[in-house]
Amino acid sequence: MAEDVNIQQHIKRLMDEEHELRSSLAGGQISVTEEHQRLGQIEAELDQCWDLLRQRQAKREPGQDPARGHSS
Repeated sequence: MAEDVNIQQHIKRLMDEEHELRSSLAGGQISVTEEHQRLGQIEAELDQCWDLLRQRQAKREPGQDPARGHSS
């Protein structure tokens, strides 16, 4: 479960960064291109994190070791 918490914390940090990017764009601190580029990276990373959490849960339900799940 500790790894799940680490993954969830990483998801939270990514979501916080997403909000910061949007604020930076609104404040004129970054360009639309910069925002879109980083948002694409964040979205890909979030997808990987959510997939990993789902894999771990799917292994946990039948009593398997969730640590044997892997990221893509």
